[in-house]
Order: sequence, then C-alpha cells, then structure tokens
Amino acid sequence: MELPEIIRVRVVYALPERQCTVDLRVAAGTSVAEAVAGSGIAAQFPDIAAQSLNCAIFGRVVTLGQTLCDGDRIEILRPLIADPKQNRRQAAARDARFKPRK
Repeated sequence: MELPEIIRVRVVYALPERQCTVDLRVAAGTSVAEAVAGSGIAAQFPDIAAQSLNCAIFGRVVTLGQTLCDGDRIEILRPLIADPKQNRRQAAARDARFKPRK
C-alpha cells in the first residue's frame, strides 16, 4: 500500500491588531476548506465562524473546494467594511471641493 503524498501549506488570517499563521502538512488533494478547518484558526477567531468563509491563495480568490498545491498560502479574507469604489468617489468629491480656483 502506497502512502499519500504529503504537501505543505500555510493558512493565514489577519486583523489590524493580530495575525495568525499556521503551517500544515496535508495529503495531496486536500481542499481549501479542509485546510482551514485543520488549521484551528476558526477556534481562535470566532468571527470567522459567524461569516461566510472567503479565501484566497496568494491573493487570488478561490472556491472552498479548490485543491491545494505544495507551498500554497491560504488567506482567510475578512468582509469589506466599506465599498472601495464608493470610498474613491467620496475622496474625489472631497478633493474637488478643496482645489484652488484659478
């Protein structure tokens, strides 16, 4: 009987005041969801369990069923507090009010 191939992955989660990184050795074919569950990060950050889970691998958003590759860095994403497009519109409007007139 052949043993399954083992790969190394890293699961990360960050808040402004605290970060958590967990290195795991998992069987090839493991999904993002399985690695996140195996990391135990959700137990340290209860807000993760309260929201729908969104993840990325090296900054690229992926599904929870995505199969991992050796060396993948899984980032647990936090929900956006504000819409980035709306923030840019508001900043542009503010800047327009304070431009000196010629």
